[in-house]
Amino acid sequence: MRELALAKLEKLKSIIEKTGGAVVAFSGGVDSTFLLKVAHDVLGDKVLAVTANSETYPKRELEEAKTFAAALGIEHIVIETLELEIAGFADNPPDRCFYCKHELFSKLTDIAKKHGFQYVFDGSNYDDRNDHRPGMRAAKELGVVSPLKQAEMTKEDIREISKEYGLSTWDKPSFACLSSRFPYGTKITPEKLNVIGAAEDFIRDLGFRELRVRHHDTIARIEVGKNDLEKIIPYASQIVEKLKSLGFLYVTLDLAGYNTGSMNYTLSEAEMSVESK
Repeated sequence: MRELALAKLEKLKSIIEKTGGAVVAFSGGVDSTFLLKVAHDVLGDKVLAVTANSETYPKRELEEAKTFAAALGIEHIVIETLELEIAGFADNPPDRCFYCKHELFSKLTDIAKKHGFQYVFDGSNYDDRNDHRPGMRAAKELGVVSPLKQAEMTKEDIREISKEYGLSTWDKPSFACLSSRFPYGTKITPEKLNVIGAAEDFIRDLGFRELRVRHHDTIARIEVGKNDLEKIIPYASQIVEKLKSLGFLYVTLDLAGYNTGSMNYTLSEAEMSVESK
């Protein structure tokens, strides 16, 4: 496994080197952190990291991104984005991510031109080609490059090499913007985003790293890793009290455990087939 991952790493470095420089869409997650690290190793100061700060992006994620870029001495720009003002986004359609990513990648393309870069990188990996990811359509339309996907690097590859590099994100749980906590068709508002952010921060501070709090109107559906299902029970009264104080009437624990993209279960095959590759 390690040999194959290292071979993919060399392919990744070759892909990055040929660009001569790039802007990296940097969220601070597992994939974009690894991509930024490798890009910086290969291209040096011909790399610019850009992070979008918005209502859908938890502040702790932003601070982690800032800390990482500063530690490596990478030039880092934080831009403000207002996803809820993008036409169609707040209505939360199945292709919601397309609107968000199109806006983001458009801004990153402008930044790249301003700084003399021809390329914009995003952190999509090889596994993402099999998932419902409308944002990939936006990347394709705007010519954004996905080096990890091109190098056929899977999430497992990225975690393995990130660990060897000593990156703290090697075992970081996957993250998606807070808008993913709502059933499709549910109106997204700043108030609801704040509620979800506060709920997840509270549970995370209890020691649970892999989690989602899904917003079903008056019901909060908590997902944690299967190994944490029993561990969270002793905290039940605390969690119920906190989440009810945030406005929920009912607080539930999903016995299936954490499932990334669980809101996609409601989508039809036609909706899932929206171009995302």
